[in-house]
Amino acid sequence: MRTRSLPAVIALVLSLSSALAADEAQFRALEAADDDRIAAVKTADATRLREILSDALHYGHSSGPVDTKASFIESLTSGRVKYTAYDNVERKFTFPSPGIALMSGRAQVKVETAKGGMDSEVGYLAVWRQENGKWRFLAWQACRIAPPAAK
Repeated sequence: MRTRSLPAVIALVLSLSSALAADEAQFRALEAADDDRIAAVKTADATRLREILSDALHYGHSSGPVDTKASFIESLTSGRVKYTAYDNVERKFTFPSPGIALMSGRAQVKVETAKGGMDSEVGYLAVWRQENGKWRFLAWQACRIAPPAAK
């Protein structure tokens, strides 16, 4: 009986390592796509943003307003909103179903607007979706993380 189970164990190990390699490849692709998104946001590059963002974008800012793809790009290209810094403190990806990736983490963000500047750490949950074979940024929701209380 042991000799019959050995091929099954080998098949299971090969299947698991293949799945891990696929997840690793998806992770690397998403990490690169998100790095590209951040660079496009910081430089207000409308052409790159149109390629990266899903047409169905739902972008919930930590300050409350929600943008669509068009309104988000317009706010950046008009200069009303300027991201001067965006550094991930933590970024994780999970794959709840084929073609969907959840990205969660924390980032240190500096933003300038007509109302003043914001320099804070935010926690976020974002959704990436494969559209026509390419990862597109579908949704974002962030909240400010309060600084540690002084002792």
